[in-house]
Amino acid sequence: MDTRRALLVDAFTTEPLTGNAAGVVPDASGLSDEQMQAVARELSVSETAFLHPSESADRRIRYFTPTQEVDLCGHATIAAHAHLFEDDVLDAGSHTLETNVGDLDIELTDDGVVWMTQAEPTVHPVDVDYDRASNALGVPVDSLRAVADDLPAAVASTGLPFLVLGVDFLDAVGGATPDMSAVAELAEEHDAAGVYLFTFDTLTAEATLHARMFAPGAGVPEDPVTGTASGACGAYLRHVGAFDTLPDEMQFEQGEFLDRPGRVRVRVGDSVRVGGRAVTALDGSLVVPELDSDEILEV
Repeated sequence: MDTRRALLVDAFTTEPLTGNAAGVVPDASGLSDEQMQAVARELSVSETAFLHPSESADRRIRYFTPTQEVDLCGHATIAAHAHLFEDDVLDAGSHTLETNVGDLDIELTDDGVVWMTQAEPTVHPVDVDYDRASNALGVPVDSLRAVADDLPAAVASTGLPFLVLGVDFLDAVGGATPDMSAVAELAEEHDAAGVYLFTFDTLTAEATLHARMFAPGAGVPEDPVTGTASGACGAYLRHVGAFDTLPDEMQFEQGEFLDRPGRVRVRVGDSVRVGGRAVTALDGSLVVPELDSDEILEV
């Protein structure tokens, strides 16, 4: 049996047990895809980050949900680097990270904020049947149609594609009662990893928008606070001209309706960057079965 250090790190927050929990395996060298998938399934959070040596960057990272590997994950990246900073493995400054979508730049500030430069953004408007989307998400169709002219449906990506849908008021976002099977079908039809539902009607004055993100097709029914989707939405807001002048920095609220509030900082300029803090909630060791072993992981 192989024992590895494993952590649960809450991203986009400074309070344990809020924000978005990510699994972090700081040394995943030699683990097979099957073993990493088993670890992610055992930790049972939306994504677990596995850190490996890299030939092209400072380190390599791979992300697994409980059911599959995904190419990019913002909150797990923030969590992993906040842990490395807290553990004195990394100093403040610039670092590079090899991902499945290419090598990305990471910046760590002296006070522990992690900034992740995302992949080159793409935004593609799509035709959405709003009646179908309304039924899938459990939101009033009039709330979707009320903003459709100014905030048209689109698939936006900064490494991972999301179907971005705006609504008029916070009640529509908070009151959403998604049919996860229908949401998965809706996302799959548009080649998206999930659906990002947002409104400019926010809980706090300093926030730009409030959002929820559903990705049942990727094994994540609802993600509490989503970095990569926030970056994609930032690119989307610029693309559709949502502001006369795009703010230098935006703050996205998410997670309140899951009792895991968090805040994502988003900067859209020559590149798209998402930033935030993270705090370790659990630090321990995990026993990984040998390849092809049917034994259950012990924590």
